[in-house]
Amino acid sequence: MIVCVCNALRESDVRKAAREGASCPTSAYARCGRRARCGQCFSFARQIIAAERVSA
Repeated sequence: MIVCVCNALRESDVRKAAREGASCPTSAYARCGRRARCGQCFSFARQIIAAERVSA
């Protein structure tokens, strides 16, 4: 599933970044070599990151 249309980031990309230590959308996107643009995806990205941190 696409999380960020602006950067074409998939849910799996954000999950992987979270497992590697990203704690927020900005740091997750940076781990993928991208940066936030419009911010519409932040709430969904935060949910994904939180879920990964709980399951870790």
